[in-house]
Amino acid sequence: MKVGIVGAGFVGSTAGFAMVTTGAASEVVLVDSNAKLALAQAHDIAHAVPFAHAAVVRHGDYAELDGAGVVVLAAGVGQKPGETRLQLLERNARIYADIIPKVLAATPDAVLLVASNPVDVMTQIATRISGLPAGRVVGSGTILDTARFRALLGARLGLTPRSVHAVVVGEHGDSEVLLWSGATAAGLAVEDFAAQTGRPMTAGDRAAIDDGVRRAAYRIIDGKGHTAFGIGGGLARLVAAIGGDERAVITCSILNPDVAGVPEVALSLPRVVGAGGVLGTVMPPLTDEEEAALKRSAEILKDAAVSVEGAL
Repeated sequence: MKVGIVGAGFVGSTAGFAMVTTGAASEVVLVDSNAKLALAQAHDIAHAVPFAHAAVVRHGDYAELDGAGVVVLAAGVGQKPGETRLQLLERNARIYADIIPKVLAATPDAVLLVASNPVDVMTQIATRISGLPAGRVVGSGTILDTARFRALLGARLGLTPRSVHAVVVGEHGDSEVLLWSGATAAGLAVEDFAAQTGRPMTAGDRAAIDDGVRRAAYRIIDGKGHTAFGIGGGLARLVAAIGGDERAVITCSILNPDVAGVPEVALSLPRVVGAGGVLGTVMPPLTDEEEAALKRSAEILKDAAVSVEGAL
């Protein structure tokens, strides 16, 4: 499948590299306001093709997106010193208002895959600007947070993360909700699995895992200034699911008609992802505490979206 990537910075270029090395895309076109950067990134990724899957990697302008099945929106600006979150949102929303019409003019049937932060609010803004059905505007959301949750649980249980089933819902950010009540390994609740294998899970273990998931991005950014590899892999996974019509269940963000009584808000829940984007949503059973936390997360995101939409 042909994939366009608008924004050739750390996230966009790493996502393109991951798509090539995993075989998620047969053609990748990088578009950036800095054409020199897009060209350099395309050449660099193309030089990895002989070691990976056959693919064409190039740069171009918006017209070169024609025929793309998915376009990743990784464009945006970073937060300036002293700038509020709302001011950052307003600047990134204006960027989206400029690029989304150009993308859709070139490839009107594409799924838009939102990667710019804050991703949930940007997903809501992209849905409004594009006028597309909610399922065709998919934010990466908590796909990475879910991966981190499974990785840390796997390490604690002595298992590969692939044998752990657990999800993070709500905001991709501080108010995200780790669904401990549904976390399983070998068909058992993770606490039961841990007890049976002689490694009982304590409240301290749970707190450490929660902190490890919730604060991961802060620690990575403190050490290297940005995150890219994890989200790049997550975006490639979403592209593979869409291109292959996998109908895989992945936690990602779309604009929901209602979540926990909060109307019209974008956040992450488990979604069925296949050709055309999100085909369905699954609401997992929640404890009272988890439901209250999800409602708080939805309210935070709704307030942010309303504020920035009103300022545009």
